[in-house]
Amino acid sequence: MRLAFMGTPDFAVPSLAELLASGHEIVAVYSQPPRPRGRGQKLTPSPVHAFAETMGLPVFTPESMKSPEAVADFQSLDLDAACVVAYGQILNAEVLAAPRLGCLNLHGSLLPRWRGAAPIQRAIMAGDAETGVQIMQMSLGLDEGPILLGELMDIRPDDTAASLSERMAHVGAGLWPRALAAIDRGGVTPTEQVGEPTYARKITPAEARIDWTRPAAEVDAHIRGLSPFPGAWFEAPSEAGPVRIKALLSALADGSGAPGETLDDALTVACGTGAVRLIRVQREGKAAQSAEEMLRGFALPAGTVLG
Repeated sequence: MRLAFMGTPDFAVPSLAELLASGHEIVAVYSQPPRPRGRGQKLTPSPVHAFAETMGLPVFTPESMKSPEAVADFQSLDLDAACVVAYGQILNAEVLAAPRLGCLNLHGSLLPRWRGAAPIQRAIMAGDAETGVQIMQMSLGLDEGPILLGELMDIRPDDTAASLSERMAHVGAGLWPRALAAIDRGGVTPTEQVGEPTYARKITPAEARIDWTRPAAEVDAHIRGLSPFPGAWFEAPSEAGPVRIKALLSALADGSGAPGETLDDALTVACGTGAVRLIRVQREGKAAQSAEEMLRGFALPAGTVLG
């Protein structure tokens, strides 16, 4: 098929690679414009942009797909379909209608649960036991289109947003050849979404702080759902003042105490009910490390109260 690919983050790269390996003709790749990154704030292309360039594919980075110029350029491509994976821009009716088979989107949830910007993080944070990847026919509504194909996936007790995202990216990539073949020959009937929708609103910095008064299961899910970015955090006392520490991986643990109280010398922390053991952490201004490594240079003895 003659395709355009529209995607931006690492999550989208396996899908583009799979479409290329399947022999489809990728005539254009759309991605968000390069953004300042790193200490030097150097303009850096997105992961999809960088991968596409290494594969010799033409890349387009319009600031807005709603501009008349961007719409006209897209319509001129004479596409069979557009494959969209976490592109990061809203597509208007003119763009959605331009390809012969429309625009298809890979979404990281079991729709209509977790429509929106952060479905992987929200599923973990909510304590969901399962999720999935689905390819849907795009419509003007937010993730409201009918489903073409999908695959159910378990959320493991030790999953973080990063580990689950990586698995979903590869499972989702494998759906594309099947979905395109089926829709091209009319061998699949899109299925309308059924059930009450929930919305995966964008993660805000304000909600990243750990609330130790919550039950341990909720604290653990909160930590893993926000790992590695933006990172759930707490404050620990020191002689120089409070130190912010990110919790990047945790597990449920035995014990009880006042919320936020360390119960041993290995960063087991009491919650509203139960406790969590912090496994991987990151002090402000430092690299991520195991809790044991951090505690060698930053003591938090039993009875320390974390904020």
